[in-house]
Amino acid sequence: MPLPLILIKEGDFEMKQLSQEILNTYKLWKEDKRFDEATRLELGADLSNEEIEDRFWRDLEFGTGGLRGVMGAGTNRMNKYIIRKATQGFANYLLDKYGAEVKRGVAIGYDSRNNSDTFAKEAALVMAKSGIPAFLYDELMPTPTLSFTVRELNCVGGIVVTASHNPREYNGYKVYDETGCQVLIDDANAIIGYVNAITDIPAIEVMDENEARACGLLKSVPNEVYESFIANVKKQAHDIGEKSAKIVYTPLHGTGNKPVRRVLSDLGYNVTVVKEQEEKNGDFPTVVSPNPENAEALSIGIKLCREQNADLILGTDPDCDRVGIAVNTKDGMKLFTGNQVGALLVDYVIKMNKAKLNEKSTVIKTIVTSELGAIIAKMNGLKVCEVLTGFKFIGDIMNQFDTKGNGEFVIGYEESYGYLVGNHARDKDAVVASMLICEMASYYKNQGKTLVDVMEEIYAKYGYFLDKLDSYTLKGIDGVERIQAIMKEMREKGKSLMPNIAVVNDYTVGIGDLPKADVLKFVFEDSSWIAIRPSGTEPKIKVYYSVKGENKAEAEMVLKARQDIINSIINA
Repeated sequence: MPLPLILIKEGDFEMKQLSQEILNTYKLWKEDKRFDEATRLELGADLSNEEIEDRFWRDLEFGTGGLRGVMGAGTNRMNKYIIRKATQGFANYLLDKYGAEVKRGVAIGYDSRNNSDTFAKEAALVMAKSGIPAFLYDELMPTPTLSFTVRELNCVGGIVVTASHNPREYNGYKVYDETGCQVLIDDANAIIGYVNAITDIPAIEVMDENEARACGLLKSVPNEVYESFIANVKKQAHDIGEKSAKIVYTPLHGTGNKPVRRVLSDLGYNVTVVKEQEEKNGDFPTVVSPNPENAEALSIGIKLCREQNADLILGTDPDCDRVGIAVNTKDGMKLFTGNQVGALLVDYVIKMNKAKLNEKSTVIKTIVTSELGAIIAKMNGLKVCEVLTGFKFIGDIMNQFDTKGNGEFVIGYEESYGYLVGNHARDKDAVVASMLICEMASYYKNQGKTLVDVMEEIYAKYGYFLDKLDSYTLKGIDGVERIQAIMKEMREKGKSLMPNIAVVNDYTVGIGDLPKADVLKFVFEDSSWIAIRPSGTEPKIKVYYSVKGENKAEAEMVLKARQDIINSIINA
């Protein structure tokens, strides 16, 4: 039976109807003294019914990638109580799965966002109270460092508190398995069950920090682990002669400042840091959003790059697992896409490691990543493995290579500016990617070329590819319903969506050996494609376009026509 709706009046006007369930949960959080005073005061403010509904219409979903949401009080917000619930569920899962082996512990890291350090400590103290040792970093660290730490310390799992490149009001929580890979679908679903079984959120207990340290259930990650991470990153460097490229770097107020600068300094690169964006700051005051995919986020660095006549600007996001670049040319700054950098790296890594490659050498990409890197790999005799969106699926294939011996990992990447070279981590790593980008820039500069020149050479050899991502934000209950309706309509239209569609791949029914996923991919007769999927971490639906043409003008014309059709459906 549906819950009754309560109509609340304020003054002479009626406000949005709220269900009794939402009102009861709101009252609990506002009045129960097991919630701290700050939480109760925040909810005791003059909140509109729309605000109350948005904070309490659901529990913030612990999905296959963990948690991500706006910070604040409420069940649909990121706060210490939601962190405790997620961690207690994860702890219960680990206890049942590993038994006495949980004494190997869990590694925990965090980025520069507001409350990240607090949330990480809350997670550590929940683990400690559950009898599971927590190895907590004493300072902010990149996400790939946490992945490395799980492996280095032989932990049973890991946690990173980060919302990656999202705007300042967001934070998030990602869970890793004992290989340093984000948990895969089956394990994630099992953890979700444990998390959802917890209903009395304020009853979750945490251990006192001093007590936890005294009894060895809360430990700092040794500095030797960080040093080992840096050493492993530098193992991927090549001897290219003069480090001639002049680099401008921005950490965008995030975790890359220390490790990226350390690696580049150790290797002798000429690096100027964007001072305004050097220090950690969870308010990200110099950008609208700390996303290196966007020109706006790199704008200060681009200006500095031009002033200093540097070769390129590179920027890493707050948890330093993504990197974006712009290259200085005589015609101005050229912003590269994730697909372009991925293709450059594939081409360069193959070129620099030819003596080590064999019949097992494999490049791994996601299904929404351009085919250009795959074509480069195949034409150089390498295998290509394609996985679902999410770097954990790349990490899973790497683990399979280790256990089955059926492949050797060369490089993994995705269009969303995430790359990994080396076996030190099971997640995308902007530290190693930044190093290799600077190395590429110097290698080609020593030959009188820019990365733009090299990109044009790749297009001339392998074909011109134009790739584009359009994201549509649809928040709240209505947004969720609209996203579902859009996916339904796209499925129903199928091949009739637009001319020359040869194949429609619906990943909800499973394609090949890939897990099922809410993704549609329309493949055209010329092998161009459009992929559509709801975001797993944000209230968005994402549309990926990959167009192959004889030249840029032709590809842009085809892209515009296809975008117009998709826009007409989504904005209907």
